[in-house]
Amino acid sequence: MIQFEMSQPDSGKKLHRYLRQALPGLPLSGVYKMIRVGRIKVNGKKGNNDTLLQAGDIVTIYMPEQEYQALSRPAKKFGGVSKDIDIVYEDAHLLVVNKPVGLLTHPDATEHKDTLISRALAYLHSRGELSDGRAFMPATVNRLDRNTSGIVLIGKDGDTLRKLAQDIREHRLSKFYLTVVWGAVAEAGEVNSDLVRDERSGRTLIAGRVHARRPDDNLFRVQGAVTRYEPWGTAGPFTLLKVEIESGRTHQIRAHLQDIGHPLLGDVKYGGKLAFGVNHHLLHAQSVVLADGTTFFAPPSAAFMSVLQQSGLVRFLRKT
Repeated sequence: MIQFEMSQPDSGKKLHRYLRQALPGLPLSGVYKMIRVGRIKVNGKKGNNDTLLQAGDIVTIYMPEQEYQALSRPAKKFGGVSKDIDIVYEDAHLLVVNKPVGLLTHPDATEHKDTLISRALAYLHSRGELSDGRAFMPATVNRLDRNTSGIVLIGKDGDTLRKLAQDIREHRLSKFYLTVVWGAVAEAGEVNSDLVRDERSGRTLIAGRVHARRPDDNLFRVQGAVTRYEPWGTAGPFTLLKVEIESGRTHQIRAHLQDIGHPLLGDVKYGGKLAFGVNHHLLHAQSVVLADGTTFFAPPSAAFMSVLQQSGLVRFLRKT
């Protein structure tokens, strides 16, 4: 049994984020599993992924001391870690980057070293902005799937991270995506459907389409997932969509658009067919608008632009 008392810099941090910092040797999937099976408690009660920590909270980790010592060793600092990131904006508090397709946002069971956050930390370390013993490590405000490109916000300090995370929870921060879908979409619309995450298959399902199962049968209910979409133009069997989401659940856009009969180009997992040599879902986080109106924009990748040119959709492309 390992215990920690939360200090002020950790106040407002989600439990799974704190555990990733405390146990850098444990992949995110392992963190989620420990929380799910009750090996993590906050003030004596079972925690969950969205538990918000406050100064003075006691986090208890149930694992053998030897295992803890192995998983809690500081990461090999930044030797050999790439610093290759596409910076959209940077100041003393915030780093905004354009994540490429194929790069994980955070480590998981398949990749521990070369991730977007690892590259960002290596970059900041090279500029002298990180030091050993630092209580707070910069962290992402939002995350994107491995094959989704675009805007990711990284808070350099706890106050910035907490404020932006709260803005997301209270829908004061707007996130806009571009995607190419199968089929002609004639008008703008909205999908407001609860989602169910099936951890066994790695798919996100529409709650109303899933038969009731036991509470412990690998399904996790997510409420209030809203996806708004606006067609920018149609060419042949494809439509270029602008998409806005309120929350950002795992695979939300992919599941919602499949449900209305317009799966993403290349998204075989959610009913989309391959085309133009693209072997992954075509989705780009094009812009983020902060609560004060500040807007960050990231142009689509070369592969995305190639699809737009080959399909004839490029003439509909715009920033807003």
